[in-house]
Amino acid sequence: MATERVTERNDGTTRERIVERDEGGTTYVDRGGSGVGSLILGLAVLAVVAIVAFFLLNQSRNDDLRTSAVTGAASSVADSASGAARSVGDAATNVGDAASRAADQAPAPAPAQ
Repeated sequence: MATERVTERNDGTTRERIVERDEGGTTYVDRGGSGVGSLILGLAVLAVVAIVAFFLLNQSRNDDLRTSAVTGAASSVADSASGAARSVGDAATNVGDAASRAADQAPAPAPAQ
């Protein structure tokens, strides 16, 4: 008659079951994990996904900031050019007015003899 001896050990991280049978001297060892490795792998994958998402969102925000900066600079240049054109126009008007006043104040030419 065959006898069977089963030994089980559970140390919190690894579960091990040993079955020994006398009939042929065969020993079966069944080692099952507690699933901690799967949990660590899942957390690592989640962390990688979170890091990638952070960088993608940050890149999008940087592109928006860059676009806003370029738009602001172009607006500033346009305002400066408009102001410069206005100043040149005012200066031309002032020169024209001064020339007109000078012509009005000039002495009349002497009669021809």
